[in-house]
Amino acid sequence: MATLTVAEVDALAARAHAGQVDKIGVPYIEHVRAVGRALAPLGGELEMAGLLHDVIEDTDWTAEHLLEAGVPRTVVDLVQAVTKRPGVPYDEMIRQVAADPPACLLKIADNAHNSLPERGAQLPQEQRARLAAKYAAARRVLWPAVERAQVEAIVRQVNPALLPELGA
Repeated sequence: MATLTVAEVDALAARAHAGQVDKIGVPYIEHVRAVGRALAPLGGELEMAGLLHDVIEDTDWTAEHLLEAGVPRTVVDLVQAVTKRPGVPYDEMIRQVAADPPACLLKIADNAHNSLPERGAQLPQEQRARLAAKYAAARRVLWPAVERAQVEAIVRQVNPALLPELGA
């Protein structure tokens, strides 16, 4: 089977997330596309992983389905690295992701987009505060695990409001 292009992976992600909306009612595909765009300068495989990063977690697609569809193994491995697993606490998953530089970059882009002020502003205060603390704690683990220039490039693209936290 031929390997999919970025455009074909985008179409696959759009089909997989069809009808889904995020916590504030925005079509979910907008989130994964924002993560993919942030990673595009770092290469096609990271861009594809950005587009697919929630497919296994939030749809009926499995890693095997992705491979059968022609998604490169390296992309599927990245998606699996950032996918929540039963019994693995979030902070432990973040530590595991931080040990894998490409997966770390993917999670940084996801975290930055999830931390956009306008996304959180529409959530109830308690949920907004809980998520903000969770994402900030993850950044303290993820950001030092990769090159600062890469973190800055991703944050500048996805969520410039985080730049002061980075010291940029």
